[in-house]
Amino acid sequence: MSSADMTAPATPGFSLSRFKPPYALITLFALLVIWEVGARMADVPTYLLPTPSAIILAFRDFGPLLIQHAGVTLLEIVLGFAIAVLVGIPLATSIAYSKVVDRSIYPLIVGSQTVPKAAIAPLLLAAFGYGIAPKIIIVALMSFFPVVINSVVGFRAAPPEMLHLASSMGANGWQTFWRFRLPQALPSMFAGMKLASVLAVIGAVVAEFVGARSGLGYVIMVAGSNFRMDQQFAAIIVLSAMGMVFFWIIGMIEARVLPKHGSTNAGDH
Repeated sequence: MSSADMTAPATPGFSLSRFKPPYALITLFALLVIWEVGARMADVPTYLLPTPSAIILAFRDFGPLLIQHAGVTLLEIVLGFAIAVLVGIPLATSIAYSKVVDRSIYPLIVGSQTVPKAAIAPLLLAAFGYGIAPKIIIVALMSFFPVVINSVVGFRAAPPEMLHLASSMGANGWQTFWRFRLPQALPSMFAGMKLASVLAVIGAVVAEFVGARSGLGYVIMVAGSNFRMDQQFAAIIVLSAMGMVFFWIIGMIEARVLPKHGSTNAGDH
């Protein structure tokens, strides 16, 4: 074999060095096996701790019921989250631009977080009944704070030198906001929305625990009172999956939006 053949680059293909084992899935599978074997060996009653196999059977038996109630919870989450974003980002913009709004409203927003949302839920139920409205309000209140706080931090992250440069180049307030402040704020805004997506799921469940006739929180509460822990665990897994998917969707939007703004700013320079 010639020296040229020995130094020739290898053809692209599968390489063990590039293979990354799915450690998270392996760990999860190992925990499920330990859970299944341990529960069976200890003969733990199902009404105390169901095995993973019993939970899978609960998905088979109560699948349509879980889907029906998951749709209700998902609607509460999406609408409450949307309200939090549509109200929180403009309010954060006002706080970042106006010292009057900053000094008069921002401390109230921070102070409002000391009030437990579970304590507000009965008041909302008394005012709006057992419909979907109080649940959406609770979700919006839970999601509102991280959206506002992170957006304010992002808007204030724009370097003063950059803003002075924009002003010296004749950029008006809207151009400065769109080309400088907003791109600087986007990473913090998306971080706040990711956190809000998780809190939105928690808010929906808390609201349904307090008073509801539908939703996954209602299913968890009823299943617990009937000692159907397998059904309860199945509903909890669906809730966790909804939160993860919601978080992932926001991450996908972030991955698409941030490069777009980055390329736009690069082109301007």
